[in-house]
Amino acid sequence: MATGDRLSEVLATVRERIESMAGEPFGEQNTKMGLIAPILRALGWDTEDFRQVYLEYRPMSADNPVDYALMLNGQPRMFVEAKGLGQNLEDRKWAGQIMGYAGVAGVKWVVLTNGDEYRVYNSHADVPVEKKMFRKVRVSDSASNPEETLALLSKESVAELEALWQEDFVDRRVEAAIEGLFEPEPDAGLIRLLRRELPAIKPAEIRAAVKRVRSPAPLEPVNRPPAEDRTVKEQGPQPGRKGGPWGKLPWGKVTLGDIISSGLLRPPVDLYRRYKGHDLTARIERDGLVSFGGRTYGSLSTAAQHARRSVIGEDQRAQTNGWTFWRYRDKSGEFREHLDDLRRRLWDSKAAR
Repeated sequence: MATGDRLSEVLATVRERIESMAGEPFGEQNTKMGLIAPILRALGWDTEDFRQVYLEYRPMSADNPVDYALMLNGQPRMFVEAKGLGQNLEDRKWAGQIMGYAGVAGVKWVVLTNGDEYRVYNSHADVPVEKKMFRKVRVSDSASNPEETLALLSKESVAELEALWQEDFVDRRVEAAIEGLFEPEPDAGLIRLLRRELPAIKPAEIRAAVKRVRSPAPLEPVNRPPAEDRTVKEQGPQPGRKGGPWGKLPWGKVTLGDIISSGLLRPPVDLYRRYKGHDLTARIERDGLVSFGGRTYGSLSTAAQHARRSVIGEDQRAQTNGWTFWRYRDKSGEFREHLDDLRRRLWDSKAAR
């Protein structure tokens, strides 16, 4: 059986175990035996051969042991630190501790997992701890395609991680720089560049056009439970929006950080969208970033754009307004309408003061 087929089969079994143990105490040892070890074996690592998988590895004799050291040619290439199923991996001390051990041992790649969620870090990256994360995925979230992320940890693929990290790191930096040209206001240098190409158009007109281009109408309606599609036309114009239902928003300058700071959202917050027959899930993390498909993004719109592309393919025109794309889970556990509604609520409360 090919590695990909074997991994898919094992993940299905592990997913069933996770679901069956929901809310029950499972413990770290059971997590390692029943959830983590089967996945390592499916990835080509022989967990019974200490030359491939060294258990309770100590970089230094005085160090606490690392649960798994994945070995190639007699040298540790990746550390895997396990926590019990249901344990919250947000505690920075866990990632910091295992990456500290990795630094001593000269090991670049680190995995922190509770058997369901897997976080992959580059311990040598010269960035803050939260930016060392390369991928994040949940086995229980089949819609996020965990096979794709976990396959990177296979015995055959681990040597390729460096090239993938460098590409991903550059992409994120460029993406952030591009976003910075448009938000919260179009960059003056960008306007000058466009003015050179379009000398007949006034700078103010270019600036207004850039804002319109960057906030297009969603191509799909937001679904409401139960699954019942309503088109934008059916929703009709929305109060306070000029130029039709998707014109300029007076509350458009409110950021996700503003909403979190106000207490209207308390991350982590699950996001959901039914799109062209596909269930798409994302999450607003505690640091205010948005994760989808094992990667983190700097804005709701970028995560929504990548979510749509996961369904329709790499269409460069697939710009998406994340504020109106995602539905969010509130404190009661119910999915509510657009996040844009929270943005407007905060704007209205400030305007009323």
